[in-house]
Amino acid sequence: MSVIAIFIIWLFLLLLSVPVGFSLIVVAFLYFVTGDWNLVYASGAKLISGIDSFALLAVPFFILTGSLMNSSGITDRIFNFARSLVGHFTGGMGHVNIMASLMFSGMSGSALADAGG
Repeated sequence: MSVIAIFIIWLFLLLLSVPVGFSLIVVAFLYFVTGDWNLVYASGAKLISGIDSFALLAVPFFILTGSLMNSSGITDRIFNFARSLVGHFTGGMGHVNIMASLMFSGMSGSALADAGG
């Protein structure tokens, strides 16, 4: 079945007031049933290869670092220090937030977050 036919079926389902999620499921099922089964077999490998990235390991470790810093009280010290530096300016809490983000990214080794801060 061609992509155009699948798209027309999807639009027809939307015109029948079928919810978007269900219509996408129906269209995907029709595509896999009428199409090439190699796509079905390759989809598992594609799914795993999408999350099998060394860079994605940084996300849970960054969250773990923040949780450890929060439970040990370092975050309160960082915010108090940043408040003492820039809290007296107009919009002080915004400045304090940026300063605390710069300090946290500097401690965690995130140079891009430090530059974007």
